[in-house]
Amino acid sequence: MADSQYEAPEDPQNEQPLISHLVELRNRTVRAAISVLVVFVVLSPFMKQIFDFLSHPLMVALPQGAKLLSTGVVAPFMVPLKVTLFLSFVIALPMVLYQIWAYIAPALYRREKRLAMPILVSSVGMFFLGMVYCYFIVFRMVFQFIAGFSPDSVNFAPDIDAYFSFVLSMFLAFGLTFEVPIVVVVLNHLGIASYEKLCKARPFVIVGAFVLAALFTPPDVLSQLLLAVPLVILFQAGIVLVRIFGKRQEEIDSMPKDDEDEE
Repeated sequence: MADSQYEAPEDPQNEQPLISHLVELRNRTVRAAISVLVVFVVLSPFMKQIFDFLSHPLMVALPQGAKLLSTGVVAPFMVPLKVTLFLSFVIALPMVLYQIWAYIAPALYRREKRLAMPILVSSVGMFFLGMVYCYFIVFRMVFQFIAGFSPDSVNFAPDIDAYFSFVLSMFLAFGLTFEVPIVVVVLNHLGIASYEKLCKARPFVIVGAFVLAALFTPPDVLSQLLLAVPLVILFQAGIVLVRIFGKRQEEIDSMPKDDEDEE
């Protein structure tokens, strides 16, 4: 009875797996942060030039001699710094994603590991492509469209902080939009969506594309079309890839369970 009043001491070895996972997570996070910091240190002497390059599509649309405004005391320093930090993260994104992959890879099944590296590479490439499309096509058309509707009595000169927030949200929106074909292919290979189901979902995706475009772009028709139309086209491109390389419904139904595929 006396022994039953006392609990057995905890075995330190039972806590070791959790501690080791936390240590590895910390190490991976530190490496990812260092990669961003190294790129930032290299780019920091060129903060002015980087911001000028980012603001070029808007400057072309502004009236002759007009410039962006700075309503904050430290904004002329902080905004170029944030732009440079964002660019550093984008450039270091492959290293950041690799650290995430290295951390979660031991917990993946064999089939998932075969998909992970191609998905990682293509995701980075498509995200960059979305940002390029946004910078060279969307910004140029949208800013000229907005400036053309500005009354002569209005001085169209946006604040640099507001401009950076707008650019960041647009980059993220278009970068994620260009991930749609990869998401479609992944859903198919994981057995979640067959070619037939994707075709049936096409009308709902078209409606959802315009809803998302209305939420994440300025309230003008041109911006919404420039986001919604590529989203629909990219979804259709994903369906074409699934039709060529993907799995039909009968193949998905015959796929082995995860416990049978585990190493």
